[in-house]
This record gives sequence, C-alpha cells and structure tokens, in this order.
Amino acid sequence: MCQYSATGRDGVATDWHMVHLGGLARGGAGAVIVEATAVTPEGRISQYDLGLWNDEQRDALVPIVNFMHSQGAVAGIQLAHAGRKGSTYRPFDDQNSGNIPLDEGGWQTVAPSPIAFPGLETPRELSTTDIAEVVTAFAAAARRAVEAGFELVEIHGAHGYLLHEFLSPLSNTRKDDYGGSLANRARLLLEVVDAVRAEVGQDLAVLVRVSAVDWVDEGLTIEDTVQVSKWLADHGVDLIDVSSGANMPAKIPSGPGYQVAFAQQIRQCTGVPTGAVGLITEPFQAEHILVTEQADVVLVGREALRNADFPIHAAQVLRHQQPPTPIQYHRAYR
Repeated sequence: MCQYSATGRDGVATDWHMVHLGGLARGGAGAVIVEATAVTPEGRISQYDLGLWNDEQRDALVPIVNFMHSQGAVAGIQLAHAGRKGSTYRPFDDQNSGNIPLDEGGWQTVAPSPIAFPGLETPRELSTTDIAEVVTAFAAAARRAVEAGFELVEIHGAHGYLLHEFLSPLSNTRKDDYGGSLANRARLLLEVVDAVRAEVGQDLAVLVRVSAVDWVDEGLTIEDTVQVSKWLADHGVDLIDVSSGANMPAKIPSGPGYQVAFAQQIRQCTGVPTGAVGLITEPFQAEHILVTEQADVVLVGREALRNADFPIHAAQVLRHQQPPTPIQYHRAYR
C-alpha cells in the first residue's frame, strides 16, 4: 500500500516508513511487503515514492528490515515501474489528478506503445535498448534488496504499471518481439523474472503480482493469465499474487473476496501457489480461503491500514493459543 511519503522526493525511506512498516510487523504479520518501490526515478508513480535505484535508498531500508525481523516477520519488497501511470500527484495532494508538469519536477513517462492512460499524457514508446535497461534496473534493485536483508522479492506486474502494460493488448500494440502474441507480450516480464532470480539466488522467494483480467473487452482474460502463470512457474516464480484490473478504467463488480476465484483458477490450472487479495477483511473469511484451498496465502492491504493489529485480532478470533504479540504485550492477553 503506497504511502507516498518519501518526503525528500529522492526515494529514500523516512521515519514514517519505520513506524508504518514496523507497526505491521509488531502487529503479528507473517510477512510484511514494502510498498511498490521504483527501480528507476521515472518508474515512480509520484515524486514521493520509495526507490531502490541507489545505495542511499538501500541503506535507509536496512534498519526497517532489521526491526521487521526482530518481530518475527519475513521482510519483503515489491519492485515496480509505473510506466505510463507515473509522474502523477499523490492521491491526497490538493491537485490530485493528471501529470506533474516537467517544470514542477515531473518527467516524461514511458510505455510499450504511445497510448495514454485516460486523463494522463501520452507516454514515450520504449525502444528495445530502453527495454533492456528496464530489465537491468529491476536486477540492480533486486541485488540491493538482498543487500538490505529482504527475504522476499515481489515483481509488480499488475494494476496498469509497466509490466502489465506490456502484457495487455489494450496498451501494447508493438510489432516487434515485445508485442503481438501473448508470448511476445509476456517476454519483458519473463526477462525481468530471470534477471531478478539471477540476483537473489534460489534461497529467496520471488513472487509476481498480476492483474488476472482487465475487466475490459479485448483485454487480458483469465485464460491469458493462467498461461502466463505457467510460464512464470517455468522461470522459477514461487507464488502468483492475484489481483485484477487498473490498466484501463472499467466497471469492476467488487465485493468481499471478489478476486479469490481468479487465484483459485490459476492454482488449480497450474499447480502454482497463489495469493488471494481484495476485500478480505474478516478472519474466518481469510481462513476459509485457505482451508478450502482456494489460495495458499492471504495478503491483506487496506484492512491492515485500518488495523495494523489485524493478525493479532485474527489469532484471537480463530482461538490461536497465543496471539502473535511481542513479549512486551503478553500480559494484555492473560
């Protein structure tokens, strides 16, 4: 969940990130995944996004990772490139729509094809040389993540950001090896996966977040994503984090657990472990997803913002013998 709080506009984590992420770890989470972290300056959504394109950014994350570990949480990070959805205002800025002008610190956005996301400026089409540099940037960020002590790396291939833009025929009309067929449109994602795996080795988990469907006619289908997931498994991905949408405006029939069926279908059709997300807000709801084998993991976003102690609450509701609280708090549960 992006915090848009790198206040130096330099991608460097601040005290906010320590308290926010540390609080989630203290609240009993099994793993805490740091928000979408840009692999290049132009890969940010806003000027205030976290980054991991230099060593200063890496070093600022080290004490946060150490604290998460001290609370028994696995420390993960989500590596991302915003593509055509970059250079935008934060959602809580007074002017919160459209692109930031270049003379106010904005930048030229990039994409597989010069097709604008509605309401944003037309991006520059990436050349094949540019694409190779994106792969290199993801690899370098993954290396810094390992150096910072992270144990899990998630590649953001969803929500209309760059890797999803390549996957979807709605935003990718290229005529070269990175466009056309599904295999070509998935090429960049698989190259990124290979480059990240080469940096992190075999001991760290590599996850990929996908948008299972675009919710738009002629867009990505669940059948497409099942096939991509099979390729991802062949390239060593450990788990598919299954979300949906956000590459184009769409009418999404959201409701409690509305994306779980996609995680279940991918899991059943591929044998690849999946993570379920989306309006999962109750302990028994989450437990039901797991025990009925609809998914292997439940990832909690907005509910964790509302209640950083959600895992402790879930443990109590599900009658876990000892809620996952720090020892300093144990007397509160006796």
